[in-house]
Amino acid sequence: MKRRLNKKYLLLILAYTGLLLLLPYVLDSRDRATRPAAQLQPRCPELELPWEDAGGPNGSEPATEPSSNRSQPRIHVYLHATWRTGSSFLGELFNQHPDVFYLYEPMWHIWQALYPGDAQSLQGAVRDMMSALFRCDFSVLRLYAGAQNVSSAFIFGWKTNKVLCSEPLCRAHRRHEVGLVKEELCAQCPRRELRELERECRKYPVMVIKGVRVLDLGTLVPLMRDPSVNLRVVQLFRDPRAVHNSRLKSKHALVKESIQVLRSRRQSDRYKRLLAPANRATRAESYVSGALELICDGWLRDLLLQLRAPPWLRSRYLRLRYEDLVLRPAEQLRRLLRFADLPTSAALESFALNMTRGHGYSSDRPFLISSRDAKEAVHAWRERLSVEQISQVEASCGEVMRQLGYQKTHEEDTAS
Repeated sequence: MKRRLNKKYLLLILAYTGLLLLLPYVLDSRDRATRPAAQLQPRCPELELPWEDAGGPNGSEPATEPSSNRSQPRIHVYLHATWRTGSSFLGELFNQHPDVFYLYEPMWHIWQALYPGDAQSLQGAVRDMMSALFRCDFSVLRLYAGAQNVSSAFIFGWKTNKVLCSEPLCRAHRRHEVGLVKEELCAQCPRRELRELERECRKYPVMVIKGVRVLDLGTLVPLMRDPSVNLRVVQLFRDPRAVHNSRLKSKHALVKESIQVLRSRRQSDRYKRLLAPANRATRAESYVSGALELICDGWLRDLLLQLRAPPWLRSRYLRLRYEDLVLRPAEQLRRLLRFADLPTSAALESFALNMTRGHGYSSDRPFLISSRDAKEAVHAWRERLSVEQISQVEASCGEVMRQLGYQKTHEEDTAS
């Protein structure tokens, strides 16, 4: 009798334990059953509004649009983009301007030094570096140099930097002459100490940093709010199908960054799957494709954030589409320079026009800045992507495409 009672209790305990173990799976499967079959880009992701309870740039009342006179702190501009959106060309327009101290991808050093750290966890370090550089404090670069000697030659992209390769730092070029920097000449320039760069940096009324390693606009809001930084943001967008086409062409060069982007969402089963593609032969393409999905999610958050932003933030933000820039370069250049309180010139407008009227879409060195055929650059994805690839991008990025005015292929067919 006692043995039978013990067995009954044991069975009850086992049944109760099994029920506890099964309950999460039942709830999870019920939740999955309510989701749509295709994982489309959400229309309204949850947003954290980083300006709430903070007021305007001075921390009290919301600010009006800032005055453009030079009695204010000098102007700082961040070119907020992602990989393969044409941001190098956009940055080059500022690199050529004689009133601009320009830096190309300085936050690259953080991602390289802290690899394989996920992109999200690096955002604080990225913002801190940006804040220091905007104050012409180049000592922040030493934090990511390891045992290297830090000089002008340590700075990423220094061989194409107009300031570093022009007088008084170097005689390879003249600062006021518009034209691409010749790397072979700049490579012969003397290495300059960081203090020399800082002194030169402080001479310029406008400083521009181009980067692809800020994941979302919210990261920049504390700097945009700070009156001593006086930051303005230009965000560059491009048709996601064209971005995907360009990323696939450079996929092996983008694997590390794509993994870091994917790792920032590693807690989600959806992105865990992307981090472990089944086919090892196409792993690079899987990483690059998966990262684009997160990039489109980030774009959508930025667009919705900007739509709900207070007036002081909207006055410091400019949205730009790559297609508009390369198809109407003179018009968009004037718009950009007005935003940065910079004068334009016939030479600079001519440079922008010539850079978009070249032959062919790309070169053997996809990261090299060169003259391209703008129309071919805009439409090349139509011939190079498969129907399946186009459908995947449109499913992942459909809502952000709608927000930016890019029609899906079936919509274009209907319209024609």
